[in-house]
Amino acid sequence: MKIMKTKLLVVSVVLVGIVGGGLYFYLARPIAPPSADIGSVAERLGEAGVGGALYRISSSESRAEFNVDEVLRGVPTTVVGTTSEVAGDVVLDVEDPGRTQVGQISVNARTLKTDNNSRNGAISRFILRSENPENEFITFKTTALSDLPDKIVVGEPFPVVATGDLTVSGVTREVTFTGIAELISEDKLRGSAQTVIRYPDFGLTIPEVPFVANVGKDVTLKINFVANRVEQ
Repeated sequence: MKIMKTKLLVVSVVLVGIVGGGLYFYLARPIAPPSADIGSVAERLGEAGVGGALYRISSSESRAEFNVDEVLRGVPTTVVGTTSEVAGDVVLDVEDPGRTQVGQISVNARTLKTDNNSRNGAISRFILRSENPENEFITFKTTALSDLPDKIVVGEPFPVVATGDLTVSGVTREVTFTGIAELISEDKLRGSAQTVIRYPDFGLTIPEVPFVANVGKDVTLKINFVANRVEQ
């Protein structure tokens, strides 16, 4: 009987090791690459004769980010995930800012990276499920802009509040981004904005693992962008 129990224990340990090792390699293996260049999937503005100047987000100079708090191995930690795979257009009317338009902002969820490859795998495969084609892109479609000044002047930062539809993993909710922008020159626009969402509102769940506890339900989303003027 003792020998039998010992054998069962050994078999159990081996099985746990196999399953655990398989899960590790599943999470750590490379995430599916982007299916298309981010610039080719974002909505384009300006073709319909819209007034103002057209600015296009430069991925190489921009960043989308999320922050979420957790307790990792007993230590309070803020997880930061970033990507430069962000695209979108802005039509800016400096004389009549109320006519300003913001096109759909697109972020490739597959390219979000934290400081841990296993976490990246969990985010991609279990949380955002971004390897599924329908979940590859996180999008924000602006429906209303507010707090804009009466006139936009080069070199003077101005506030902006953008309300719209945020879609994450197939679920859409209305959110509001608050930020600030600045026309650095007639050819370059820069800005930043952020909002706070609750991930359960988007049908997202976080897997339970032994060394992670108390993952906050609030997630801060940020964008820092540079957009260059293009001819309409």
